[in-house]
Amino acid sequence: MLSMLLFTSILTQAQTDKKSAELKNLETGIAAAKAKVTLNERKMTVADSLIESGNQLIAESKTEIKTINAESNKLDKDHAIKQKPLIKLSTSKDKGESSKARADLKTLDVKYRSDVKALDTRLREAERKQTIGNANLTKGKAAKKSAQNALKASQATLKTARAKYDAAYASGENTNLKENKKK
Repeated sequence: MLSMLLFTSILTQAQTDKKSAELKNLETGIAAAKAKVTLNERKMTVADSLIESGNQLIAESKTEIKTINAESNKLDKDHAIKQKPLIKLSTSKDKGESSKARADLKTLDVKYRSDVKALDTRLREAERKQTIGNANLTKGKAAKKSAQNALKASQATLKTARAKYDAAYASGENTNLKENKKK
């Protein structure tokens, strides 16, 4: 009888150790699933950030392009207004007045070209910003979709791991309760 009692206690101890090891493995699985969920949430945040920065760059570039186009139109009108009297004077019969008007016209054209070149440079920069914004937006949307799918899968894995742990923990309590009742 004593040997039977001793054997039963050793068997119970072995089962408890086995159950404890199983619970530890399940806890490790839960920790890994939580880490995966956290990683995918971080990827979602990065994707949202890319989308936001893309939208911001696109909006800024559109505003800049409108401003540059308005400045370009104003520059063209101002040039035409300043050029008109100089052209009339350059066709004058007075040689001194005519040569001075041509020199002023050349100076005006040089200034106009440099201003147009500066506006073109700003326009290219705004268009480059818009291209970068579109690329960020596209990249962010693709990353977000991928991260959403991965997040759903990792959340499902976490839910399954928790359910397994809860089931194993509950069965471990029931076993301990039964053993306590026998004693």
